[in-house]
Amino acid sequence: MGQVVLSVSMSLDGFIAGPDVSVELGMGRGGERLHDWMFNKEPEDGGSRTPASDVDATVVREVFATTGAVVMGRRTFEVGVGPWGDTPLPVPCFVLTHRERDELVMDSGTFTFVTDGVPSALRYAARAAGDRDVLLMGGDVAGQFLNLGLLDALHLHLVPVVMGGGRRLFGDVDMEGTEFEQTSVVQTPYVTHLRFRVQK
Repeated sequence: MGQVVLSVSMSLDGFIAGPDVSVELGMGRGGERLHDWMFNKEPEDGGSRTPASDVDATVVREVFATTGAVVMGRRTFEVGVGPWGDTPLPVPCFVLTHRERDELVMDSGTFTFVTDGVPSALRYAARAAGDRDVLLMGGDVAGQFLNLGLLDALHLHLVPVVMGGGRRLFGDVDMEGTEFEQTSVVQTPYVTHLRFRVQK
């Protein structure tokens, strides 16, 4: 396996989704602004939207190239599966939950529901990922991995907007004593890409 990575967009005031996250508002009120850097340029030929800059496009391509499996929480799955219409990336996805459910097979991968905790979800994801990274989705899940010393890297995409409320980066996890080492900074007109290694 590669690394366990959290790659997430965040507002200047520390939110990764807006207020009132629901199935209807998967990113909360105004939360879609956090991802505009990924889909900012309208194509002239009517095709799909493209990232705001070539640098941003490279960052998105790298996530797809290096990710071998995804671990997410049940809430992330529930608010995301409708808009995605598939797995968020074309890899196996593992959903941490307290409720059992049969696998959900999609066009690009399968959602497997894991009820026996974070270490089990990581074992399944690592096996599926091979030598590629395990990507985390959702602040609560990321906080649980961080709290257990299982998060290796944070790729933070700092967006110049203020949300005023919403979902925090690591949920409600007590992060006292946690330290990060900054490994790179890349700035574009739309977002600042920050990379950190978790100090263990």
